[in-house]
Amino acid sequence: MNTPICEFLENYVQKGATRLHMPGHKGIGETEKYDLTEIDGADSLYEASGIIAQSEKNAGGLFGAHTFYSAEGSSLAIRAMLYLATLHAASRGEKARVLAGRNAHKTFVSAVALLGTEVEWLTGGGSYLSCRVTAETVREYFENAQSLPTAVYLTSPDYLGNMADIAGVARVCRENGVLLLVDNAHGAYLKFLPESMHPIDLGAHMCCDSAHKTLPALTGCAYLHVAKDAPQMLSENAKNALALFGSTSPSYLLLASLDAANKYLAENYREKLAAFVGRLELLKKELRAHGYAFSGNEPLKLTFNTKAYGYLGAEMAEYLTGQNFVPEFYDPDFLVLMFTPEISEGEMARLRKVLLALPKRTEIFVFPPRLSLPERAMHPREAVLSACEKLPVEKCVGKTLAAVTVGCPPAVPIAVSGEVIDESTVKCFKYYGISHCNVVKE
Repeated sequence: MNTPICEFLENYVQKGATRLHMPGHKGIGETEKYDLTEIDGADSLYEASGIIAQSEKNAGGLFGAHTFYSAEGSSLAIRAMLYLATLHAASRGEKARVLAGRNAHKTFVSAVALLGTEVEWLTGGGSYLSCRVTAETVREYFENAQSLPTAVYLTSPDYLGNMADIAGVARVCRENGVLLLVDNAHGAYLKFLPESMHPIDLGAHMCCDSAHKTLPALTGCAYLHVAKDAPQMLSENAKNALALFGSTSPSYLLLASLDAANKYLAENYREKLAAFVGRLELLKKELRAHGYAFSGNEPLKLTFNTKAYGYLGAEMAEYLTGQNFVPEFYDPDFLVLMFTPEISEGEMARLRKVLLALPKRTEIFVFPPRLSLPERAMHPREAVLSACEKLPVEKCVGKTLAAVTVGCPPAVPIAVSGEVIDESTVKCFKYYGISHCNVVKE
């Protein structure tokens, strides 16, 4: 497969031209020399008709979709999806309303606030990071709703590696003329399993993938995919949607990384992925026999239920870090390790040895506080744009949350902008180490 962006950059570097254009480093440095701007021939991301358009077409051929690049992660693609759903609703003379799984990334909340979209939440799960949404859940909601939403929005895989029944939910959505949008940031590789588990192949109308999370691409590389059988206006307006929220100066290092990933995926990636998933499953089976317990069913994640083995998530993370294995995420209950075929057999063997050497302790029976859905006092847009103040969580009971300020990972809010913080919410904040909140100033 050709790599038009990479080839253009290499040819430009070989010319040794004096760069009387941005960026200011003028190509001095091993990395900087490939960092360009939209000069003649370099194309323009949001008006692509040359090398970027060719590269996106290559990516679309691999994913079986209308595929568009993001140099600002899945966050940009999420905002674009919500905007496209808003346009879709407007084309039918309606106001956009989205039915969303509660474990949505904070970018979804910011997009709702920016666009003024109405959102209703689907809840359910043992952690605020998970939301068990089934086809039956969605069907029941549709049957009891006074009117159908514009779209259903799911996060799958979630941060703990749980995968929703995208195929089942997609069938229900399509039967009812409702869009299905999926935050598939953690699952770009799902397309390339022996049997694809990618949302587009399972019936979603749109999804985002973070290439950088599970593919060999630089941080910030992502895709917006629109299904080929989705309403045509979605793909026709995708570039405008991305441009509305995106920088006019996308990094060519990231675009080149996405371009190079196409070639990587087109060669023997499927075989490498299948072999690695098999090895990881064998490791998981051996660790389970040794006493470890796991959550989730995502093929490239190991999510340890650490308390079942007698450790808090932080304790197990400290042990692994001390052995020079750095985990993706941990909280009091879970520890998440993310893998790709780029992890060597030697590293896998050493990890196995380190995990088997950790002695099992008495199971810890301390569970997270139960979180009920807080009462909504105002739309997220009103809350985000209100004057606010930062207070200790103990002083926030009865107050309305303003901007969501949770960090990443996992960037999933416990409470959402516009909701009233109650005692249950405060208990959860404390359990997960959140000490202060921004609340609407009274």
